[in-house]
Amino acid sequence: MVNATWHVAAIRFGLGPRLGEAPPADPRAWLGVQLGEEAPLPPGPSAGDGLRARAEDILDRNRSQGQLTGPTRAGQIARSTAQAWASRRLAAAAPFRERLVDFWMNHLTASRRSGQLSFLVGAYEREAIRPHVTGRFADMLVAAVLHPAMLIYLNADSSVGPNSAFGQRGGRGLNENLAREVLELHTLSPSGGYTQGDVTEFARLLTGWSVAQRAEPFGTIFRRHAHEPGAKRVLGRPFEEGPEAAEAALRFLAAQPATHRHLAVKLARHFVADDPPPAAIRAIEAALRDSDGDLGAAARALLALEAAWEPPLGKLRTPGDYVLALCRATALPEDRPEVALNGMAALGQPLWTAPQPIGWPDHGEAWAAPEAIMRRVDWAHTLAGRLQALLEPRAVAAAVLGPLARAETVTAVDRAGSPRDALTLVFSSPEFMRR
Repeated sequence: MVNATWHVAAIRFGLGPRLGEAPPADPRAWLGVQLGEEAPLPPGPSAGDGLRARAEDILDRNRSQGQLTGPTRAGQIARSTAQAWASRRLAAAAPFRERLVDFWMNHLTASRRSGQLSFLVGAYEREAIRPHVTGRFADMLVAAVLHPAMLIYLNADSSVGPNSAFGQRGGRGLNENLAREVLELHTLSPSGGYTQGDVTEFARLLTGWSVAQRAEPFGTIFRRHAHEPGAKRVLGRPFEEGPEAAEAALRFLAAQPATHRHLAVKLARHFVADDPPPAAIRAIEAALRDSDGDLGAAARALLALEAAWEPPLGKLRTPGDYVLALCRATALPEDRPEVALNGMAALGQPLWTAPQPIGWPDHGEAWAAPEAIMRRVDWAHTLAGRLQALLEPRAVAAAVLGPLARAETVTAVDRAGSPRDALTLVFSSPEFMRR
């Protein structure tokens, strides 16, 4: 039973067992330790570095009359940060924490599907999401919403108060995208009782927050001449004009009971089941409420749920989860991040490229079309062909599935006509497809 507990811990809460790693003596304690203080990360390009790089690229392009050849500075940052993401997960010693980072990145999506963001999303993860995954949700929300990536992604950087100095001169108008998504997706959800009037008032409150993209300080700035003057009222609470109002309003929204409920539903759906039991939602919601939105407390409440441990392997892995699990199952070295990144793109979930601000779907039905499943099998077969000389199929099955492997899978692996086919059967099995 210890081994079964380890595999459930590694599959449901982590990124899948890595071939060759030694199971911990106490899997539940192993997960809990990962909710401690974040280890220092290697240095990486900041949002300011990315914005500066793109400004230099634009200047070079103008000087050369659009004839630039070779990789751009901003493009190099985009590639290096994506590779660092994959390398970290291929060899992660704290995979539960990485799963939480990815969960919150999806909840607070800033997608590089917008061409302006490819060089910013890695910095967004490191600066706005990662430092807060076991801290207060309010701190994460403020850091995310006021980060250059989010301001640009949801067009808040160009939003102008109609009665501001700039607005009265006939400049750009009010843009409600960020305000609407914060209320609908990031905090209250549609069941939270906000109105269109709240969206408009919140959008007015956020005016002035923008991004210096062409010159220093290359990052988030407050442009007072674009800020809507006067007090605003969101959910009945008044907020005075000025830059301080944005943080005050975000912290107010983060503390709402409807926000705690919304976050609890999403956490339970991600880690427990597509349709999580109400008791699981209530337990996570209570942890958030009683801890003033402490995400570490919510994660610990999640680990305490028996529903999160039984039954195992009920939720279909997303393409990204599947690719990382397969790469770890074959002990793919961390200096091969392109394998994971190419696999995610091939299976329809390229890194940080959600099609809408709501993020990638977290229901199995979104990923369960027959054609999508066959693409997984084809990709697994291709990778198995490259690695078959290095792997013993039964050993792989034992390491990555252990006692969770069905008898039918074990029999099929034993009867396979070649190591490649046997490995493909392991990776195409229902138990490997699910977590």
